[in-house]
Amino acid sequence: MKGCFITFEGTEGAGKSTQILAVSKFLQQQGLEVITTREPGGTALSEQIRGLLLDKSQKMSQMTELLLMFAARAEHLSQVILPALQAGKWVLCDRFTESSYAYQGYGRGMPLENIAILEQLVQGDLRPDCTFWFDIPILEGMKRVNRRGEQDRFEVENIAFFESIASGFQALSEQRPSQFYRIDATQSIEKVTAMIEEKLDQLIAMHAVKGIQGL
Repeated sequence: MKGCFITFEGTEGAGKSTQILAVSKFLQQQGLEVITTREPGGTALSEQIRGLLLDKSQKMSQMTELLLMFAARAEHLSQVILPALQAGKWVLCDRFTESSYAYQGYGRGMPLENIAILEQLVQGDLRPDCTFWFDIPILEGMKRVNRRGEQDRFEVENIAFFESIASGFQALSEQRPSQFYRIDATQSIEKVTAMIEEKLDQLIAMHAVKGIQGL
């Protein structure tokens, strides 16, 4: 049976990384095989591309940034995500193509239709089974980022940039209501985890039904 693809999205400092660890533990306790990965990154080559994208000293055009994102994604899909899904594993990915729409599309102003072309070219019909969207006020998220220390090439952007990204995630959630699951990321870690686990119970049940139907 094909695995389940879950992605985690949001603006900076929303708490995605903390919850991915909790989700992995929860799913493993249900007897499921789980891998965790991230974008850009996930393979040796994609991690090198990530280094370029996050390096504050790098100056690049908006198109270069977008194409590097999808180059890293193509390798990630080929080497990690697709093989894991075919093996029946649950894949937890910190960011995916929805971040390209939000950051390069709504944030940088790249035409959304160009991103859609790349999305279809690189991943075909593959879309996440569920996207947890960690929604947090920009200023609150940036306070958390500042507490972490040195910032990367994206984190040093201005508030207007992140407001545009947040509006992008909002628009995507409205366009893809069956995929997106909004999380109020201002809540305590425990409350956020509880919300996610409630949704995961539903996903596990739905996945089991699909498996039975596919027999």
